[in-house]
Amino acid sequence: MTGRSPSLKQERILQFIRKFIDARGYPPTVRDILKGCKISSTSVVAYNLARLEVAGRIRRHADISRGIELVANRSGNRHTVTIPIVGEIAAGEPIPVPDSDVWETVAAEELVITEDLTRNKQKVYALKVRGNSMIDALIKDGDIVVMENVNSADDGDMVAAWLKNEKEVTLKKLFRENDRIRLEPANAQLQPIYTTPDNVEVQGKVITVIRHLA
Repeated sequence: MTGRSPSLKQERILQFIRKFIDARGYPPTVRDILKGCKISSTSVVAYNLARLEVAGRIRRHADISRGIELVANRSGNRHTVTIPIVGEIAAGEPIPVPDSDVWETVAAEELVITEDLTRNKQKVYALKVRGNSMIDALIKDGDIVVMENVNSADDGDMVAAWLKNEKEVTLKKLFRENDRIRLEPANAQLQPIYTTPDNVEVQGKVITVIRHLA
């Protein structure tokens, strides 16, 4: 600490951040800390985070979702990586995107996660989920999916599928059936999408889901 030891409240916040990262692999939000530490307001959380940052115990990345990084974690801080959030993907009806080069655009947001969540994959990006067609796979509206940037997948993999003719992208499980592709939702109330193999381009497959905590 720079000239002063952390207060009991700040130690409690540090402990909560550490346990949150250990359990989930990514940092908490201010509201997560507010609820987890039973603090009265977000401004009180922000003040104490600012004091911890000045003290060199954490780093905060203002332009990064969940951008809190532990600096002096005596129990052993796992390495973190920063990955781009390149946009949104529908987990319901497909949504239009500009073109198949959408994943190459500069990210407006970034996400800090622990290195183990990338499963040692090199080309990794994230997408915000819209819709609830994958809810039975425990992916719901507002979650973030961490994707490996690949153009092939095995049957049953959850993928970002680009539908070329429709110029739309959707999050579904992919299955090959004779002369067609089935894009299967994980929601019993919704129907699968059937199309031809030449109409589907895999633009990534899910390797991790980061839950949105309401």
